[in-house]
Amino acid sequence: MCQGVTEAIWVDKRVKDILNAPYFHVVFTVPQQLQPLIYQNQKLLYGLMYKAVAETLLELSWDKKYLGAQIGFFSLLHTWGQDLHYHPHIHTVVLAGGITKLNKWKNTGRNFFIPVKVLSRKFRGKYLHYLKQYYQQSLLKFYGDADKYQNTKQFQNLLNQCYENDWYTYTKKTFSGPLAVIQYLGRYTHKIAISNNRIISINEQTVTFKVRDYKCKNKIKPLNLKGVEFIRRFLMHVLPKGFN
Repeated sequence: MCQGVTEAIWVDKRVKDILNAPYFHVVFTVPQQLQPLIYQNQKLLYGLMYKAVAETLLELSWDKKYLGAQIGFFSLLHTWGQDLHYHPHIHTVVLAGGITKLNKWKNTGRNFFIPVKVLSRKFRGKYLHYLKQYYQQSLLKFYGDADKYQNTKQFQNLLNQCYENDWYTYTKKTFSGPLAVIQYLGRYTHKIAISNNRIISINEQTVTFKVRDYKCKNKIKPLNLKGVEFIRRFLMHVLPKGFN
């Protein structure tokens, strides 16, 4: 059987397993101040990102003020930006509805049911709460410039800075149904930091690749890096065992 037919059958089977309803696309990010610490404790703090996202969505969705139901969702970790700089964030696909305590289905409506500011503050509180616990339990490792955080006052200053910042959490275009979700999964679950079709040229000294500039109307621009710097950035996105 040819590959195209096999893929079509796989998609058809998977679509039948997904509820025929709209889905929201939500993105959770962490502030730059935490990135060195997360990179040095990847397995622990990537896991914490998933934990904080899950608890945030479950607790807020159960609140009658927002939905009053148990929702379904799944999350995907990405660690890169377009220029391959380290940028850990979570993409979450959220079902546009849930099951109430009376075992009844409740729709969320067309718009995402939790205000973005409420979502980001809850996520921020969850993440920093557990991060402080990990610190008190001596589970975190510190290297290089981050070594200063072994000092309790310095670590508390870091937490204070993160509490003062608004964490960037946002909703993207709603998925139209199960087929759109499957297509999204196909693009993102096996995605790496950069695909071959973004690479423009390579020589003995440099690598040039295409970058989407989100601050300039998504314009595609070339980025030229020395070979060593390109490899350094690429290798930052090799995940610890259990995350790939």
